[in-house]
Amino acid sequence: MTHARDAEPIDSIEVANDAQGRVARFAAAVFTISAVMGVASIVTHLALASHAHSSESGGLAHQFLHVALVCPPAFAWLLCRGKPLGTRWVRAVDAALTVVACLMYALLGLSAGSSLTVTFSVLLAMTYTILGRSIIVPSSMARTLWISSAAVTPLIVYFAGQGVPAAFGESFASRFVFTLFGVLWCIVAVCASAANSKQLYGLRARIREIGKLGQYTLEEKIGEGGMGTVYRATHAMLRRPAAIKLLAKGRASEKDQARFEREVQLTSTLTHPNTIAIFDYGRTADDVFYYVMEYLNGLDLDRLVKEYGPVEPARAIHILAQVCGALGEAHARDLIHRDIKPANIVLTFRVDEPDVVKVVDFGLVKTLEEPGTDSRSDAITGTPMYLSPEAITKPDSVDARTDIYALGAVAYFLLAGREVFSGETLLDVLSRHVLKEPLAPSVHLAKPLPPDLEQLVLKCLAKDPDGRPASAPALLAELLACKDAPLYDRTGAFAWWQEHRAKLRPDGARIAPASPATMAVDLRRRSAALAATSTDRPLYPITSK
Repeated sequence: MTHARDAEPIDSIEVANDAQGRVARFAAAVFTISAVMGVASIVTHLALASHAHSSESGGLAHQFLHVALVCPPAFAWLLCRGKPLGTRWVRAVDAALTVVACLMYALLGLSAGSSLTVTFSVLLAMTYTILGRSIIVPSSMARTLWISSAAVTPLIVYFAGQGVPAAFGESFASRFVFTLFGVLWCIVAVCASAANSKQLYGLRARIREIGKLGQYTLEEKIGEGGMGTVYRATHAMLRRPAAIKLLAKGRASEKDQARFEREVQLTSTLTHPNTIAIFDYGRTADDVFYYVMEYLNGLDLDRLVKEYGPVEPARAIHILAQVCGALGEAHARDLIHRDIKPANIVLTFRVDEPDVVKVVDFGLVKTLEEPGTDSRSDAITGTPMYLSPEAITKPDSVDARTDIYALGAVAYFLLAGREVFSGETLLDVLSRHVLKEPLAPSVHLAKPLPPDLEQLVLKCLAKDPDGRPASAPALLAELLACKDAPLYDRTGAFAWWQEHRAKLRPDGARIAPASPATMAVDLRRRSAALAATSTDRPLYPITSK
């Protein structure tokens, strides 16, 4: 069980960052209120300047205060938009901005003389400020009560000391009624803001508490595909990032989800350092299947080539050799990946090692222990640009050599900067994989490639599986025998990562930390789903990712 106190360090940072952002938004709101008051005052001053009632708009001091009024919220906004301040500073900025803004509203009223227009403008500005704060800034009822009370005190003093505007007369009764009106207005505003905070802060606290009950908190969306969405997440107790893939409920049948659950169990047995590690799996409260993987901060080969161009032969060999290692272990356990492609090979950086490869997304893995049970002869599985001929014509008879073909297509993409075959339609691409011989990768480049490496890539792309390297270890041996293999520049790779690492963080939409999406593992569903996969087999359509 996850206890609330276990998540405190993570939660406190998240809540502090969220509160700082909210105080920045509150400062922007106060700036807007102040700017609108200033514009209205200038318009009024210009309209009444030639009339005897020009005192309605106040004098020079009044106009100066309007200009000064926008400075505190502008400063608070800039302060909160910068580096993290910490909880104490954020709370101090929140309280100071509220009190200072209301103090300056009172000074505006005093500087305008007996102006009924300014009096009600000041009241409205104060009301909008403290009510807006109670909605925008997370705060307990007690904190909101004392901040709002401190903020309205200058307004009460203003009403008591300003005197009665001419419209109300100068009698004692008129003065008393006017002052009482201001005091009651301020009390109602304070009570309303405190009630707002009680409701909203209590709701936020409840959501955070619910978040602590789950084992994983989703923090950021880092990818999305046809079968689901991947999020960066944090485990409540392990205090380390992870990646969680949630299968799209509307796009996967119950059989598909059961099959994925079985495949996750199979994949989790793989321990090769170049294979993505799977930590956990389960179903959410609304029955969406998910699994938890190690978080990879890097870029996939598709992005590598498209953003930085073709890869040098020695570096390509270094990358491909690691993929061979991951596939070698999978094939030894009678598992075929069936979706090897640049987007499923991630390049990462470790403190002591550049260009570390991770093979991901074993979602289409096929087991050879039960041949003929995973697909039908008319079902094609994989990504068209990387499908072997036999995966297209006889998908029920594929073996480990279909991954060899796909890896050859990946090598072609790395070296040439483009896919082996392209076409206007999906059928064009598939037919060319079956019927057409590929051009040498160097044809697409302005410079030659090492002949031995180029011939090995074309060998992997042989139409006949018997013409390819017999296994991943055999391909690894041939890669390492290429004359460029020893030329891999480890120092240069370190320099490349040093230059590019900062901008490789995946883009994503932040999920508000104050309302984290959470999940917990449902162990009771696993045995039933596992039993279902022993008899139920899904059909796989052509997939283009």
